Amino acid sequence: MNLQLNPLTPVFAAEAYGIDLRKPLDAGAVREIETAMDRYGVLVWRNQPLDEDQQIGYARNFGPLDAGLRKAYKGAANRFRHEALLDISNVDATGKIAARDSVKNIGNLANQLWHSDSSFQKPAAKYSILSGVVVPPRGGETEFADLRAAYDALPDEMKQLIAGLSAQHFAFHTRMMLGDRSYTPEQLAVFPPVEWPLVRVHPGSKRKLLFVGVHCTHIPGMTLAEGKLLISDLLEHATQREFVYRHSWSVGDVVMWDNRCTLHRGRRFDLSQRRELRRTTSSVDAALARA
Repeated sequence: MNLQLNPLTPVFAAEAYGIDLRKPLDAGAVREIETAMDRYGVLVWRNQPLDEDQQIGYARNFGPLDAGLRKAYKGAANRFRHEALLDISNVDATGKIAARDSVKNIGNLANQLWHSDSSFQKPAAKYSILSGVVVPPRGGETEFADLRAAYDALPDEMKQLIAGLSAQHFAFHTRMMLGDRSYTPEQLAVFPPVEWPLVRVHPGSKRKLLFVGVHCTHIPGMTLAEGKLLISDLLEHATQREFVYRHSWSVGDVVMWDNRCTLHRGRRFDLSQRRELRRTTSSVDAALARA
């Protein structure tokens, strides 16, 4: 059976079925998925529980895998067998629910801010794949925003203002903002700030997009205050309801999104209730990023 798609909003995101992600994919199936990602930006697969090896195997179809912020925590305990599996949970390395004031939960709360994965590095992330393992009885949804539709809806005056402007992205910006000041100089050096244009062209769909998010610290060439207010205005615009899809998790769900044209955030849940999601992230080929 070939890939089947059911749009979830008028502008982006689709439920996908017809392909078993737990089995090896041929080149044709991979092309079908990538074409669908270029069109929809977010694909939702239901009832496809992946074990660790299956998730790694599926993710590797779409490029080399990136460990993201784990690269700053060399030698840290990992509950998973694969370094490229990222633990998006409120569970500590021993398998117990983490303390509310733990660094682990600061990361959870930072994930509740609008961002794209690894926008703080070059090359940045391509696709992220999140697998639902344990979900709380209430809350913990994930929301996605389409940055292409957001750019299209900008007033012409704003499009002219931001053309040619860039924003600086910093890996630890949100965590420091939420009170985590524990980073060493060596950890900070792993992710020096990077700049990305506010207006980019998505390589698959060839559509312009508004590239903002909470990893943005300031806009070079503007005063700090003016730049922060502009970033805030653009982020508020990009995350209006008409550009957003909200996913309510069930065990066995797999959600895949394109970080080059979407933002996402987790939603509030009771931190005393276990929530376990497993993420893999593919990086853009370095040669393509340089081009």
